[in-house]
Amino acid sequence: MTRRQFGFGLAAAALMRGETPQEQKGRALVAKVIGGLGGDAFRFMKTRTETGEAYSFYRNDITGFSTATIYVKYLAADAQIPKDGVRILQRESYGGKQEERKQEGKKQEGRKQEGKKQGGRKQDEDAVIFTADGQGYDVSYRGAQPLADSRIKQFHDTTIQDVFYILRERMNEPGLGFEYRGKDVLDNQPVELLGIFDLQNRDVTVWVNADTYLPVQQKYTRWDPIINDRRVEITHFAKYRDVGNQVMWPYDVERERDGEKVYEMYATHVSVDDPLPDSMFELPSGVKMLKRM
Repeated sequence: MTRRQFGFGLAAAALMRGETPQEQKGRALVAKVIGGLGGDAFRFMKTRTETGEAYSFYRNDITGFSTATIYVKYLAADAQIPKDGVRILQRESYGGKQEERKQEGKKQEGRKQEGKKQGGRKQDEDAVIFTADGQGYDVSYRGAQPLADSRIKQFHDTTIQDVFYILRERMNEPGLGFEYRGKDVLDNQPVELLGIFDLQNRDVTVWVNADTYLPVQQKYTRWDPIINDRRVEITHFAKYRDVGNQVMWPYDVERERDGEKVYEMYATHVSVDDPLPDSMFELPSGVKMLKRM
């Protein structure tokens, strides 16, 4: 199916359901966004790998920096997932953490050399793994530490409301709706606003470049049980490139929470449909289990 055929299919489906004019325009805009991202190549990509530099912030000050590689594997349509789970496996591998290297010194370097001799994973490379059973672990040379429930929920909430995940995984979800929310100018570029909502009252607004139809910003509100209040999450997307098979993906991603910067990722390489074995998203055999965070 071509990008144009896919757009016509969405428009026809909207008319059959008797949607409002704003909903029809929203669904038409969705078709253009999917086309801009690569059409079927985007909708059916099997894996994604991003490598770059990741920064964390607190009150807009840098609190951490690391080289990072994020591996994502999209699950098959018939794959069994936990209730309220997401249809991806994800591994976030981090290396080059300056604070750890200062603390560990020669001891850490010794582990690194031993790891190279064994041909295994570098011992100074930490990883966060979100597994097929809906669990998450922080894995290092010390062992595997189960993530706190709040951290796993945050991963779920962030993923389920991510515009790329929605357009890749949730298009056939019952009750998922779209709404055209007008035009605006953002960062000196003309944009069109797309609203996405579901039966769980989740609502995401996406700012779409009016020329390329690529997402440049998204915004949603989520409930944070830790502070017992709502948080406003905003993500900016920039520097799109063809990452393979004509799939367009942003190399620069910046996240804000309640008006303060919390995360930046500047990718140096992104690719899709690389063969990623399931073992990458499983705990290493015989790993020592640590206490939950």
